[in-house]
Amino acid sequence: MISIFSLSKGSVYISIEDIWLAIFRRGEEINQTIIWDLRLPRLISSLLVGSALGMSGALLQGMLKNGLASPYLLGISAGSGLVIVAFITFGLAQIFIPIAAWLGAIFTTLIVFTLSKSGNKISIERLILGGVAISSLFGAIQATLLLQAEDGRIQSALTWLIGSLNSRGWNEIRITWIPILFSIMLSLLLARQLNLLSLGDELSMSLGNSLFRSRCLIGAIATLLAASAVAIGGLIGFIGLIVPHFSRLLIGSDYKFILPLSALIGGLTLSTADLIARSGPIEMPVGIVTSLIGAPIFIIILYKRSTKKIGMY
Repeated sequence: MISIFSLSKGSVYISIEDIWLAIFRRGEEINQTIIWDLRLPRLISSLLVGSALGMSGALLQGMLKNGLASPYLLGISAGSGLVIVAFITFGLAQIFIPIAAWLGAIFTTLIVFTLSKSGNKISIERLILGGVAISSLFGAIQATLLLQAEDGRIQSALTWLIGSLNSRGWNEIRITWIPILFSIMLSLLLARQLNLLSLGDELSMSLGNSLFRSRCLIGAIATLLAASAVAIGGLIGFIGLIVPHFSRLLIGSDYKFILPLSALIGGLTLSTADLIARSGPIEMPVGIVTSLIGAPIFIIILYKRSTKKIGMY
């Protein structure tokens, strides 16, 4: 139903019948152009990005055993944001921004994982502190670049940093749909490792689970998902933080069910937020909508968990 609303809603209303005609390249040519060039790629983008962020958040919260973990905890947003701002500030080829943001996120996460390595183990504390430190450093460099940029370029950079699906087309989808779908399928195979990690390090190792290998694999897939999401929509917040909590509230703590449900809810949540973002007289970046909706929901979840004396994770 959300998909139909997304395809019909806009400055030009298109009926359900005309939507189906346009999808099959029939009916009025203007409707075909609107559906295929504007609304359908935007809908697919929202579903891909939301699913990737939801799944990435579930993986990281399970790996770190921390309900405050999100796809951007490891410096993913900082790396992507710095690359995006640099490309826009220096007037580099804008067509390469999605790929550059994707590579920047992955490179930054590799740095954080390297800093967190202690012998043949991954230190959770060092991983989190390393992500915070890198994010602060890159954030300062971002601010410096923005202060030196022209006014027009600042607006373009902020659109990416806030998160937006406006003008996203088939080119962005072609770059990221394979990594996202491939990573989601791999993630579904990691449910057992995540369930073992939730038991604690010692018990997990006693059951034959390699902590180093599991955390590296989970972190790599979560990073690939989040980086691919950034490459399409920029830095969209709260989806990766809220969705895994909501999934656990619905079905419990078994990652066999949390992972697919997080991907599903993430896609539906972002497509709904994008529909809200473009329903007013002035279109808002979808990142603003997810923050306005996500923050109160997260506060409510915190309150309910505190009254029930249940931990964040």
